[in-house]
Amino acid sequence: MIARLSRSLSFRLLVIFLLMGVLFAYGAMLGIRWVYTTDQLRELVSAHLSLHVDYVRRDIGNPPSIDNALAITRRVPVDIRLIGPGLDWASDPDFPLAAELDFAGSQNVSSEAGAFLRDLDGVQFATHSAHGFLRIEQAPYAIIVSSPKIAEPAVERRLTPIIMGFGLLLVALTYLAVRWLFKPIDAIRAGAAEIGRGNFRHRIEAGRADELGDLAGDINTMAGDVEGMLDAKRQLLLGISHELRSPLSRLNLALEMAEQDDDTAGLRADVAEMEKIIATLLEAERLNARHAALRLSSVEAGTLVQAMINDYFSGDSERIELEVPEEVRLTVDEARITLLLKNLVSNALRYTRPVDGAVEISIAAAGDAWQIRVRDHGPGLTADQAAHLGEPFYRGDPSRTRHTGGSGLGLYLAKLVAEAHGGSLQLDSSVTDGACFVVTLPYEPGS
Repeated sequence: MIARLSRSLSFRLLVIFLLMGVLFAYGAMLGIRWVYTTDQLRELVSAHLSLHVDYVRRDIGNPPSIDNALAITRRVPVDIRLIGPGLDWASDPDFPLAAELDFAGSQNVSSEAGAFLRDLDGVQFATHSAHGFLRIEQAPYAIIVSSPKIAEPAVERRLTPIIMGFGLLLVALTYLAVRWLFKPIDAIRAGAAEIGRGNFRHRIEAGRADELGDLAGDINTMAGDVEGMLDAKRQLLLGISHELRSPLSRLNLALEMAEQDDDTAGLRADVAEMEKIIATLLEAERLNARHAALRLSSVEAGTLVQAMINDYFSGDSERIELEVPEEVRLTVDEARITLLLKNLVSNALRYTRPVDGAVEISIAAAGDAWQIRVRDHGPGLTADQAAHLGEPFYRGDPSRTRHTGGSGLGLYLAKLVAEAHGGSLQLDSSVTDGACFVVTLPYEPGS
């Protein structure tokens, strides 16, 4: 989860926004505190507040005048309680008693560095039920002032939660905006992966008229160009294959009319191999271009495999072991699946000596598909060889001879046949003793 988040561009931007927001808030608070604690502003405000306290003291007098206190409460939205020797009067009957108020100094009004206001002589502060109270000493009496009036409901508004909440709201909105901004990236990644798998007709729908939309358009253009180049290469190869058939036919005719000896036998084998390569290329082209529709039918798997062995490997049947349940029926193009199996079994027999063991063919259910496994006990494949399997004309053994055989098209064609059925051809990497090819075919091709 952490690794996934750390790779997320949106998450990184969110973290950056959060850090910037915290730094901004911290800097703003420092700035405000620095401005309000400058001596000039602090003295100015402190002097005005001290002046107002003196006004209250003089207007109420000593001993305090209740009439003057009432006059003040009519002009200013405050309530007043007067306490002292033989006196305890309040402008509002609900005014808290003096004993209920816990008066003390204030960190914002003191002589300490960092306080907003200079300390006021004989003045203390308290809060009660969201009301603020100011106690002004006027010995032997005390004047307690409440703001707002006791009868007025006080709404406590704390600045810090408001700032934090607003900041979090902005962060959330910013995150949603960033998500929307980078939303096409998912479509571009999925599209690039699809194109990377060889589907060059896939096009990315970014749906945006910005730089990401331009990037999606560039990738689409690149896919079209690559598709065009591959089509041109394929057409060239197809044309060459067609053109080679005529001279090969004439060469076959000449070999039939020539004196039969070892040399003509060798030439005939070479011509046969060339014809096989051409036939394979043409079949691969039909499958690759999806021009040939599959002729699907339900066939008994055991019968299909046994017929393939009888037709192509009757001389090596003792080297092949079958493990195919009788009830298994495959919905496949019989001719093409036979070709696929023939190529895999031929490849397995080619690289397995009789003393190494038999080539094993098995069919079993795996989820919603059938798995056909063709395993040999030969030398196996290196990781580099396995990475190139299924590529046309790739041969794991570059020093092959006619006896080792193989044109590098057998596995390529087998892979195309499996994919034409909606399945796949893979090498089982867990097998270390030899090689094991796994063909996966869905129960219902094309479903």
